[in-house]
Amino acid sequence: MKQVLQNMKSGVTEVVDVPVPPLRKGAVLVRTAASLVSAGTERNLVSFAEKSLVGKAQSRPDLVKQVLEKAKREGLLTTYESAMNRLDQPMSLGYSSSGIVVESAPDVPDFKPGDRVVCAGGGHAVHAEYALVPRNLIAHLPENVDFESAAFATMGAIALNGIRLANPQIGEKVAVVGLGLLGLITAQLVRAAGCEVIGMDISRPRVQTARKLGFTADSNRKIAADYLALTRGRGFDAILICADTPSDETVNLAAQIARDRAHVVSLGVVGLNIQRKLYYEKELFFQVARSSGPGRYDLDYEEEGCDYPIGYVRWTEGRNLQAFVDLLAAGSLDMQALITHRFPIEQAPLAYELITGKRSEPYLGVLLTYPRGAQKAVRKIILNPAMEHKAGDSELSLGVIGAGNYANAVFLPAVKKTGGVRLAGVASSGGLSAQHSARKFGFSFATSAAADILSSKEVNVVAVLTRHQSHASLALAALQNGKHVYCEKPLALQKTELDHIAKALEKKGHPCLSVGFNRRFAPMSRALKSFFQDSTEPFYIHYRVNAGFIPASHWLHDPDQGGGRLVGEGCHFIDYLCFLTGQTPLEVSALALPDRNKYSRDNFLVTVKFADGSLGSLAYLSNGSKRYGKEYIEVFSAGKIGILDDFRSLQLIDENHTTTERSALRQDKGHQAAWQAFLSAVRGQAAEPIPYRELLLSSYTTLACRQALLAGQPVNLESFMQSA
Repeated sequence: MKQVLQNMKSGVTEVVDVPVPPLRKGAVLVRTAASLVSAGTERNLVSFAEKSLVGKAQSRPDLVKQVLEKAKREGLLTTYESAMNRLDQPMSLGYSSSGIVVESAPDVPDFKPGDRVVCAGGGHAVHAEYALVPRNLIAHLPENVDFESAAFATMGAIALNGIRLANPQIGEKVAVVGLGLLGLITAQLVRAAGCEVIGMDISRPRVQTARKLGFTADSNRKIAADYLALTRGRGFDAILICADTPSDETVNLAAQIARDRAHVVSLGVVGLNIQRKLYYEKELFFQVARSSGPGRYDLDYEEEGCDYPIGYVRWTEGRNLQAFVDLLAAGSLDMQALITHRFPIEQAPLAYELITGKRSEPYLGVLLTYPRGAQKAVRKIILNPAMEHKAGDSELSLGVIGAGNYANAVFLPAVKKTGGVRLAGVASSGGLSAQHSARKFGFSFATSAAADILSSKEVNVVAVLTRHQSHASLALAALQNGKHVYCEKPLALQKTELDHIAKALEKKGHPCLSVGFNRRFAPMSRALKSFFQDSTEPFYIHYRVNAGFIPASHWLHDPDQGGGRLVGEGCHFIDYLCFLTGQTPLEVSALALPDRNKYSRDNFLVTVKFADGSLGSLAYLSNGSKRYGKEYIEVFSAGKIGILDDFRSLQLIDENHTTTERSALRQDKGHQAAWQAFLSAVRGQAAEPIPYRELLLSSYTTLACRQALLAGQPVNLESFMQSA
């Protein structure tokens, strides 16, 4: 399918072929009929993308500060590569559309194939021939409403939310400041609610457009001079600010024309340095509207489909969508009068030239249109047809499942640099990131279905780089299909999953499996282990991780998706303790600091007791400062000390010498070396990169640590592994 993408690095807005996203739980697949180009949000985003690196830095000094601090911690080259990768990620444009349902998930019974709908939400109602939209972000569209008018629904929901916050009553006088697209939609909705509307704008053509729609409208200066005459000497009951300006003048103008104890609501993006005297003397109510209503930015509502009870939250984001559509159906609104331009999706870049000022002509409502009639929903696209062929016995051919930040910033650059494998295909659930990664790194095809990788005769090596909940099932399926597997950590979130993988590894002639415990393979890690190789005494190892805070809503905290930070990230460091000691873990214990309604059991101390008496401790902390380094390791044994500081410096100390090694420009955490070791094993040139017994033991140990944390008491590893 065709989709409009924005590259934040190059500034290029382009239309590309992308795999159609597969249907998922709680969502519907919609064939788009029309979508609205936002002259506010999208214009600002595209304008930012078109700036040079210096221009981007000047406009976002907050991000520059973060980059500089990261460079101090991790090295200049590491930081530069990370920043460039972030900028190079494609961004989908669009958030308001209409179309026809093609498929609906079984748990979305209210929407069926053939239903006409409106769609909302960034990342969902995108400018694309097909869109996958969660149930709470769609609404039914009556037959008497055309798709073009319906494409304004998200903008209408934004306007409705702002109006509801102001709570105007029938017969009240309401000023709408800013007569762009949002302002004119807001004005029509306020009029439909039985209020008298006065429009204001500094643009004469916009004032004239408002007058053509039947509104009293004039310049800001004129209305400010005449507001008492227009309101019977009282001032406006409500002022809805729909302007887009960094100036503080607008918000203070609203106070000047307001009546005593009036409501001022900002729907647009304006300066908010309020003059206290103006607002104090009239005791005004001021509020910034948060987009399209309750539910916006709530992942449980938008992504998971958890609606709010209507008795407690009457007007949610989704209900505002439906209310706007109902007003369209009743003939209370006129969106056709606001449309000035229509572009076929193939010509979408022209729409952005228009709204960013490269084409000097007036505009208001700008729509993208799409081919009518049924188009096949293609979930696999071929990028390099000449590369398609069945993988030979001696040729390694890679299929990648998951194309997120880790894949693009770390794994695929390491694969490309190492070479020696044919790049067959990339799969991602949305399809967009698969297309970008496949095109960027030179793969043969991109797909939105993992099954295309698992069943492909082109693929004999699979890299699993998805979110954590699917690691075990995908790795097991690939092994069962006779494919070698490199799985990013953790290998599994549940013990039963790990048990199934352990059984698969017991079968003779099974394919090779490795897990991305890359820190084992870092050059400084190898030097550290070598330093202690002759030690005949037990170890004490302390691993401190300054992990940084992430909000409770982050997917990593979700036990079903990320497994929590102990399993999702802590597995790296627990494996490292096992690697350094080379011993069998016997018992684990874990304690956490109180969460105090801020943290998610991600300030914890893990202790691992090993068979030879060695002790390993992991202090994982999210309550520190990101200005400080992330990882610090101390190893003590037999008169020797090793100190590894954030994989940028290594001190090796014995009774006679201190040896120091430093890496000034970058960290090397062993990602490429781990991949190279895996390839050597697959080719039969070396044993498995992580002995299977160690790989499974460290994974079981991590899951046992989680149980110890939850139970508040030590867990015996042997008993844990034997438990059902």
